[in-house]
Amino acid sequence: MIDSDGFRANVGIILSNDVGQVFWGKRLGMDAWQFPQGGIKENETPETAMYRELQEETGLHPEHVEIIGATDDWLKYWLPKRFIRHNAYPLCIGQKQIWYLLKLVADESHVKLDHSTSPEFDLWKWVDFWYPVESVVPFKRDVYQQALSQLAPFVGIDFVKKTRFF
Repeated sequence: MIDSDGFRANVGIILSNDVGQVFWGKRLGMDAWQFPQGGIKENETPETAMYRELQEETGLHPEHVEIIGATDDWLKYWLPKRFIRHNAYPLCIGQKQIWYLLKLVADESHVKLDHSTSPEFDLWKWVDFWYPVESVVPFKRDVYQQALSQLAPFVGIDFVKKTRFF
């Protein structure tokens, strides 16, 4: 679903463990790492989309996680010009996302990256809560900073990470 401003509705998922680390996935066949995320389909709520994307990308089911928090509103990022498909209609210039912070309440052996017929990730690891801000592709850094800053209090982190953007 692309809105009238050209932003595709999307959910982002920050999956945490008992010690406050977060799931960090390597995009299939690429040297790019990110959080699970995906589009919201027509007639789907953000929460429903989040559970669908969680299952498609990590193999985890609702009973494997607990929702800890969500961002208050949409967070947006713009796509670099080279990624905009100018011949597509409606034109998508970026994504607007509701971010969810989840806690894994099952054993991590339930993570199955090959659960879907179209896997997103081929590797994953636990990383420090703030690590993704400086490690994600540059055009997503600001939205990662916003999402993690809004959700940090839910895991007992009460400061905003200061980062240097390149």
